[in-house]
Amino acid sequence: MSKLLEGKVAVITGAGGGIGREHALYFGKEGAKVVVNDLGGDRSGGGKGGEMADKVVAEIKAAGGDAVANYDSVSTREGADGVVWSALAKYGRLDILVNNAGILRDRTLVNMSDSDWNLVQEVHLKGTFLCMQAAARTFKVQGKGGRIVNTTSYSGLIGNFGQGNYAAAKAGIYGLTRTGALEFARMGVTVNAVAPVALTRMTEDLAMFKGIAPEKIGPQFISPVVAFLASDLSADVTGTIVGVQGGKVHVYRMEMSEGATKDRPWTPAELKEQWASIISGTAASTAIKL
Repeated sequence: MSKLLEGKVAVITGAGGGIGREHALYFGKEGAKVVVNDLGGDRSGGGKGGEMADKVVAEIKAAGGDAVANYDSVSTREGADGVVWSALAKYGRLDILVNNAGILRDRTLVNMSDSDWNLVQEVHLKGTFLCMQAAARTFKVQGKGGRIVNTTSYSGLIGNFGQGNYAAAKAGIYGLTRTGALEFARMGVTVNAVAPVALTRMTEDLAMFKGIAPEKIGPQFISPVVAFLASDLSADVTGTIVGVQGGKVHVYRMEMSEGATKDRPWTPAELKEQWASIISGTAASTAIKL
């Protein structure tokens, strides 16, 4: 029986640990040739090294799969191009990009430094953009379509105390995913995103995970969803944000309320008076859909 990703070439960024490592192992098990990208730093973006990526590559090979390590930083154009080039140089093509690389530098907005803000934006948002662009250019030349799966988050879609930098970057990834889906459709490339909630080294000290066992909400729940979005099974799915929390899978949608209408500008007093009507209900005909 053929495997879900048999013969596909996949780049997975931030694949040295946590959710990315789980993706890489799962993709390898499903027959993909995997470029395991990881800078090898800690969760705040400090340090670097090849040990983490090399270890995952060894695990994939030990299980009978095929993989190669890449240690570039996705936050630079040279790094993003280098990640894609690793796939082309080793395997001759690229079929799938999974943008997963990320760091955390949690601070409240009033206490956040420029470096805390900038580095999180560079890794998450800029890194996603640069890798999307590099992959899309390759897909265009190859002329055979492709799959891009980004990683946003609950924080970016809903907001979260103490994560203004992270939330802003992840909200930006939502926008990139929707726009990429529109722009890349003509090339046969789908662009989707997952919004995972999982217990990893990035999240192990968050209050929401206290007392929850990894087997209830670990990365193992996320990777099958990403593999689905990266496979031919999802050829008709694009511009979709899929939430995964343990065994629960759902879709995030941006929708407009039914609202209220006047034939002239509203006054602030009128807005206050009609506010309950303005925010109530969902207008199915005006829901923002791709």
